[in-house]
Amino acid sequence: MRNIILSIIGIILIVGSFLFAKRLIDNKTKPKPVPEKVYKTVFTDTVENGTVQIVVPANGNLVAKQRVELYAEVQGVFRTSGKLFKAGQEYKKGETLIRIDASEYYASVQSSKSNLYNSIAAIMPDLRLDFPEVYPKWQNYLNGFDLNKTTPKLPEMTSEKENYFITGRGIVSNYYNVKNLEQRLAKYTIRAPFNGILTEALATEGSLIRSGQKLGEFIDPSIYEMEVALSKSYASLLKVGEKVQLNNLENTEEFNGTVSRVNGSIDATTQTITAFIEVKDERLKEGMYLEANLNAKEEPNAFEINRNLMLDNGQIYVVKDSILDIVDVKPVYFSDTKVVLKNIPDGTVILSKPVPGSYAGMLVKPFEDKVSSTSESNSDSKKQ
Repeated sequence: MRNIILSIIGIILIVGSFLFAKRLIDNKTKPKPVPEKVYKTVFTDTVENGTVQIVVPANGNLVAKQRVELYAEVQGVFRTSGKLFKAGQEYKKGETLIRIDASEYYASVQSSKSNLYNSIAAIMPDLRLDFPEVYPKWQNYLNGFDLNKTTPKLPEMTSEKENYFITGRGIVSNYYNVKNLEQRLAKYTIRAPFNGILTEALATEGSLIRSGQKLGEFIDPSIYEMEVALSKSYASLLKVGEKVQLNNLENTEEFNGTVSRVNGSIDATTQTITAFIEVKDERLKEGMYLEANLNAKEEPNAFEINRNLMLDNGQIYVVKDSILDIVDVKPVYFSDTKVVLKNIPDGTVILSKPVPGSYAGMLVKPFEDKVSSTSESNSDSKKQ
């Protein structure tokens, strides 16, 4: 009985081993499943080289092209001149901006003019006797001498004897002394050099003005300039007379300007060159902050892309047969958001948006193909 049980167990083990071995052989010959290819959907663009206008962005504050800082060169009491000396007050060319009381100084000027007149009158008898040929012109000079007007220029001396005689009497020195006093007297009144507006007033009527004191600022509000600093690489590209488009920070207003001046030297510290943009517009005010776009040059046979598509080593991604590849390019200009490239053949398919985790050899599918295939499948289903 025992032998029979052992025989049955042995047969069961042999049959089980045979079935297990057969199953292993069947699994080994079964083909392995092929993994499905995964395509990353990307946005692409086709290169069409052409002329790219290189626009250099710049910004700055407006400053009046004509501006005058008003300083007192004499001392006295500030007198009213018909218009209040306040910020925002407009003046026409030649109007009195500031009038300082000069009554005391005016009296001393008149005294000197009177002394000059008396000196010339005292030599007239000698001139009649010794220089009868020049007597008439000096007599005409005295007849035209008016103490309430500017001292007229002395008659021209035609001979050496006349010159010695007039100079020896101290008339020439007295004349220039009077002219010097008259020049200083004119400084008691400051007139508007052009049509403009007072932007700063640091003195009020009735206050004592001291020599060297700043009184205010006067500008012409019809024309402004904006100073911008650009990279030295644009030194040879900027041209006087170049048109410039300007706009405010909110991009709600646009203005037209012109490059009026370009500095002849480069800042050694910042390696930048300064340009001045002239702009006229009634909407502008001094101190406004504007952004400018300067047309530096035109780059032929070039293509512009977003700067974030450019790799660190001067390469970009292209799509070749649904596979990402890397090609070398030649960047010719960088802006804050754009880069102008050369050496890219026409018709090259490049990425138009960056792909996270991209690498050379990645399987990709342009977004346009996906859209077109979807639309085709929808049209086929409608036909059915």
